[in-house]
Amino acid sequence: MSLRKLVLQLGVGVLGLYLAVRFVPEIELTKGIKTLILAGLVLGFLNYFIKPVLKTISLPLRILTLGLFSFVINMGLIWAVDIIFPDLIIKGLLPLFWTALIIWGLGLLLPLLIPKKKTVPVNE
Repeated sequence: MSLRKLVLQLGVGVLGLYLAVRFVPEIELTKGIKTLILAGLVLGFLNYFIKPVLKTISLPLRILTLGLFSFVINMGLIWAVDIIFPDLIIKGLLPLFWTALIIWGLGLLLPLLIPKKKTVPVNE
C-alpha cells in the first residue's frame, strides 16, 4: 500500500460524493461543503483500509459472481458513510447504485490521469 494510492482514494471519495450530490436527484446534503469533504475523506479511508479486508473475506462470493460482488461491497461502504453522516441523505437503493457507479468510474479514470513518478536506475 502506498501513499499515492491513499491520496487517490481520498480524492476519488471526495470528488465522487461531490458529483453524486450534484447530479443524482435523490441525494441531498443538508450542511455545507465541509460535511461533503469530511464524508468523502471517510469514504476514501474506508476504501483504502476496509475494502481490501472485505474483498479478501468475500473472495468465494466474488468468484461465484464473476466479480460483481465487489460492486455490492462498494455500495455497502457508501451506505456506511451515509449512516455515519446524517447530513448526507441517500434516498433509496437506486441513488446508492448511481453513487457507487460514479465512484467506481472515478476510481478507474483518476489513476490514469495522474502520472506515476518515474524512478531512474542508479548505475554503480
